Amino acid sequence: MSEFGVYVHIPFCRHRCDYCAFATWTDKDDIMESYVQAVITDIERKVADGMPVADTVFFGGGTPTRLDPHLLAAIVKAIPVSNQPEITIECNPDDVTTDMMRIYAEAGVNRISMGVQSMVPSVLHSLNRTHDPANVEKAIASVRSAGITSINLDLIYGVNGESTEDWETTVNAAIALRPTHISAYGLTVEAGTPLADDPSRYPDDDDQADKYIIVDDALLAAGMHNYEISNWALPGHECRHNKVYWSQGNYTSFGCAAHSHLDGRRWWNMRTPERYIAAVIANESVEAADEVLDDFGRKKEALELSLRTIDGVPAGTLDEDYLGDLVERRGDRVVLTRRGRLLANEVTLTLKP
Repeated sequence: MSEFGVYVHIPFCRHRCDYCAFATWTDKDDIMESYVQAVITDIERKVADGMPVADTVFFGGGTPTRLDPHLLAAIVKAIPVSNQPEITIECNPDDVTTDMMRIYAEAGVNRISMGVQSMVPSVLHSLNRTHDPANVEKAIASVRSAGITSINLDLIYGVNGESTEDWETTVNAAIALRPTHISAYGLTVEAGTPLADDPSRYPDDDDQADKYIIVDDALLAAGMHNYEISNWALPGHECRHNKVYWSQGNYTSFGCAAHSHLDGRRWWNMRTPERYIAAVIANESVEAADEVLDDFGRKKEALELSLRTIDGVPAGTLDEDYLGDLVERRGDRVVLTRRGRLLANEVTLTLKP
């Protein structure tokens, strides 16, 4: 049985990265307090309507650390949680202070996801990221000073101008910080972003494959295991919130543009924070639209999601002879090999629901 998750979208950023296609804004800091109040009101109404207690809570964005920490803590405290919840906040290294982390911890936050991306200044510049790599180590120290020991680092590989040595520097520096979890994603080109408008900066598939092997080897040697294509963890530190998504579990999301799921129905909220706030104040639905998957669609999606994880898919849903060394049998399940992970999209197309 999947756990129940809550996601909270914080749409404020100090600066917009060139690859970002999320619903975020750099010019709306003046509505932060009214936005937070709208989110809390929305939560209170959903709770009154019977929303389950949350096993996992995840604050994403945007940049949650753009909020005054007391405001974010107020949202955390408004969410009813189970006895041993996982409560994660995405953080920008430049924003983190010891006081901020103490306020988070006192509110119940027990997991931090740090947006590192790279530890090489020239690569960060290519991404139009603004943080100083030196601030990452300081930020992690602040997190630990507050007693928060579950720490994820987000990394991106395949950036234009990033050499193999640059990527090795990032990976080794990340491991040296002793996180409990690392997410490493190949840079993707999203429509409507500055990156999409500049083909000369597009990532190269072969380069990304080489860098995936580098990070996988390094993290395995550091004692982490790959439990989803882009995620590695020390034993017992897998992200429970992401597992809700990957298992088609139920979750309710708060804030503008946030997506929710309940037993095959998905819905998403109004995209702009102003419209979201106005709908909450008027006691109107914040939903923008929804979709309902039929039984076949749910089964197909379940296989696609599970294939990306260490759990794999049931034997018989893939042609093992045809796929060769892209997959391997583990009991009555078929899982991707590392080469299969590199070609996961192609393998997915051969699934037989």
